Amino acid sequence: QVQLVESGGGLVQAGGSLRLSCTASGRTFGSATMGWFRQPPGKEREFVAGISWAGGSKYYADSVKGRFTISRDNAKNTVYLQMNSLNPEDTAVYYCARGIGARPIRRSEYDYWGQGAQVTVSS
Repeated sequence: QVQLVESGGGLVQAGGSLRLSCTASGRTFGSATMGWFRQPPGKEREFVAGISWAGGSKYYADSVKGRFTISRDNAKNTVYLQMNSLNPEDTAVYYCARGIGARPIRRSEYDYWGQGAQVTVSS
């Protein structure tokens, strides 16, 4: 069993930054691709970023490229999402999840999910 707990969400003004953290329990963290998704109000959950088990491969949705950075610290069982230059369209509940296979981007390719962290960007 894997449990994922997100933290670091909140309210920020447009142009500001936030860093989300996701801490995992369970021995499989260090061998799994991890990802971040988000669900804006009234919309479907969408892929944001993913990182391979060793951190050597990172990939992003086009909407966040150049503004968001995913990273991980396997010694701490934690994955991060640094979000810069935030705009109101980034307002969403952000979820971390454990991926299956190589470069997963679909919801169906992730098997464990956190409870979500609210990020609200005011204009």
